[in-house]
Amino acid sequence: MDKTHIEVPDAEISVRYLADYMAGSERKRRSIIDTCKYRPIARVLQHKEATLAISTALQSGPASPEALKAKADFIRNKMATGDFDALKNEANADYIEKFSEVVASIKLPDADVLPGTNFPLFKIKGVKIRFSPNLLLRRIDKKTNKQKRGAFMLRYSKGKALSPEVGDYQSAAAFGILKEYSGEEGAEADKAICVTLDAYTGILYPAPGASASMFANMKAACQSIAERWPNIKPPKGAVI
Repeated sequence: MDKTHIEVPDAEISVRYLADYMAGSERKRRSIIDTCKYRPIARVLQHKEATLAISTALQSGPASPEALKAKADFIRNKMATGDFDALKNEANADYIEKFSEVVASIKLPDADVLPGTNFPLFKIKGVKIRFSPNLLLRRIDKKTNKQKRGAFMLRYSKGKALSPEVGDYQSAAAFGILKEYSGEEGAEADKAICVTLDAYTGILYPAPGASASMFANMKAACQSIAERWPNIKPPKGAVI
């Protein structure tokens, strides 16, 4: 019998899912952790092409709605190798097209925009954290002349606005990580340029004033996740 899931032996979660976890009901939290421990082998629709196109457009300067729509059309009409590939192209095209409708209203923080990166895995209270911002932001504080650093992350769900609570938690996580776990000599994490953008609505969520206490709560949640991890059972009918 073919395997349906891969078991992740050590507790591990992305910043995105940690934000969802913090804002979720107990049932939602269980679902998130179950999925993190037992990853389905079945192909999952990814938005990598859309996030790359949007990030590149934002990094190049004011993003053009027309150029984004043209990119969406290009992806939608690409040659597909099968039904799944066609569905993936359509999903990425929809993402970019929807973003093109709201991009004119978006005002990014006043900062230099640099390519994103995959940060090395690090542990919080026994949980490995994955942090992969779409863009990195940098600015010089005019009062202190100090280098400030931040991160920009995209979120998108077709036909659905991002929960403000999730947006706040994700940006607070970025600020906490840059401040406590990813030091850069001479640069300080800055709430104002740790931001999450809902590509569906164009609403930007900078790290809130309470980010320090929110991140402390996230660290406590990580300890709880690490304690629960060994006892999480496979999904019904799963073949590991």
